[in-house]
Amino acid sequence: MKYDYLIVGAGLFGAVFAQEATKKGKKCLVIDKRAHIAGNCYCEEIEGINVHKYGAHIFHTSNERVWNYVNQLASFNNYINSPIAIYKDELYNLPFNMNTFSKMWNIKTPAEAKAIIESQIEKLNIKEPKNLEEQALSLAGTDVYEKLIKGYTQKQWGRPCTELPAFIIKRLPFRFVYDNNYFNDRYQGIPIGGYTKIIEKMLVGSDVKTSTDYFEFSKENKDIADKVIYTGMIDEYFGYKLGPLEYRSVSFDTEVLEEENYQGNAVVNYTDYEVPYTRIIEHKHFEFGKQEKTVISKEYSTKWEVGMEPYYPVNNEENNNLFKAYKELGEKEEKVIFGGRLGNYKYYDMDKVIEAALELCENEL
Repeated sequence: MKYDYLIVGAGLFGAVFAQEATKKGKKCLVIDKRAHIAGNCYCEEIEGINVHKYGAHIFHTSNERVWNYVNQLASFNNYINSPIAIYKDELYNLPFNMNTFSKMWNIKTPAEAKAIIESQIEKLNIKEPKNLEEQALSLAGTDVYEKLIKGYTQKQWGRPCTELPAFIIKRLPFRFVYDNNYFNDRYQGIPIGGYTKIIEKMLVGSDVKTSTDYFEFSKENKDIADKVIYTGMIDEYFGYKLGPLEYRSVSFDTEVLEEENYQGNAVVNYTDYEVPYTRIIEHKHFEFGKQEKTVISKEYSTKWEVGMEPYYPVNNEENNNLFKAYKELGEKEEKVIFGGRLGNYKYYDMDKVIEAALELCENEL
């Protein structure tokens, strides 16, 4: 069969494009090398609990168009992301807010917290932060950095904070109110029943093949589609001919526990470098589950090598320059459009993936 589009990757970006193209009367074939659809937001049911198999996915957006779009596909609960950080034997609320500061310094008012932080920042005298460590110190002072940022970040990225770009830390909310809501976005929640059902609805009308490697498939089906929407790694597409881009990978140790409630929160970060995992996810709390058992996942940030699952692009200057070179190669591919997290070598929140996919749909369809 001849298709208008071969969509490589059954994750969020590919699924949005497939849905919109199908609405326009286009014939789409969606393939994925994994044995399932939904990419990294795939949910697997274990003991009646929707387990986020590839890490916590909390939907949040300030884009009303995107919020309305996903609500056509699922009902969302009112889950608010309020993670907790454990440093040695100390427990703190995240994001950095008055609950954090009150616990850390035994103070009550924003003025007291600001005075302590400003005093620490002033002593450091950092004018232009050159790396993540200096950026974090210039924002949060010494105590917050040492207890809640340094160890976690080193585990996450596999290198000292002095070797990481400053912009990474700018993604962390920082506020002087008693508010544990991690995100500032207007809309937030978890789809009731998990993310997989959303992707299933998006793919209605498309042909879908899982456990299918694009490179092997394309050898045998060279002219199966007029165009390719490619959401895999752009460097892999070109056979790493300019060298591999750098990523971080994640491994998960998931187990069923014979207890109703293990940690009392969906997300608990472990910020001490000596603890090997970065966080523990207790999945039932995303949907306020009351099951008799619980499922937890310990997350370990690992070095990525060719052949492993890529999770986080390492967007330092060297990698960004290499991506630009790959992007130039990609623009010469007349029948291939690169998109998504791996195709654009960019960290995307889910709402931004949908925004980017809808923008492509408007331009392409």
